[in-house]
Amino acid sequence: MTLADKVTTIRVILSPIFFILYLAPEFFPSVPGLQAPWTVIVLWLIFIISEITDLLDGRIARGRNEVSDFGKLYDPFADVLVRVTYFLCFVITGILPVVLLLIVLYREFGILFLRVLMMKKGLALGARKGGKLKAVTYMLTGIVALLAVSIKRMELGNTLFTIFRNSATVLFIISTIISVLSFVDYIAVYRRTGKES
Repeated sequence: MTLADKVTTIRVILSPIFFILYLAPEFFPSVPGLQAPWTVIVLWLIFIISEITDLLDGRIARGRNEVSDFGKLYDPFADVLVRVTYFLCFVITGILPVVLLLIVLYREFGILFLRVLMMKKGLALGARKGGKLKAVTYMLTGIVALLAVSIKRMELGNTLFTIFRNSATVLFIISTIISVLSFVDYIAVYRRTGKES
């Protein structure tokens, strides 16, 4: 594995840790310490590290001239894994609506299928502008949703919690629309490569 791939692996490792730490207070409310503010701080650290590694791995790969077909597939896989983990946590605790997560999952599975088809043609389908814009809106949704969770767990007020939860839902709707549009773009790319070959 290249250095960039190792950086990507950090996201893969952090995803289940976020999931467990996020849901532990929900499912084990009587366990001492799980309701403490430190859990919110650690969730934020995991979130920030995951997003920073997403920015770094591509730059490292290009800067060290280590861009590979494996990296082009591994990076988006790690992105999907970490963000679907966030969204699933937020859906389970009622921050985000499940129907939007389903649309996102269908889109991501569709992209995965397209990537496999492209690989059979000997091509690696890398990230496109629509996919990158989708990633930014996913990140913004995650930030606002995690703010809502933090407000709730720190008991900073129901009104503030509702504002951030509703804002996260609006951002998630926008993210979902962008993700579907970017999927259409990926299909167009796949069809073009089919005609060219």
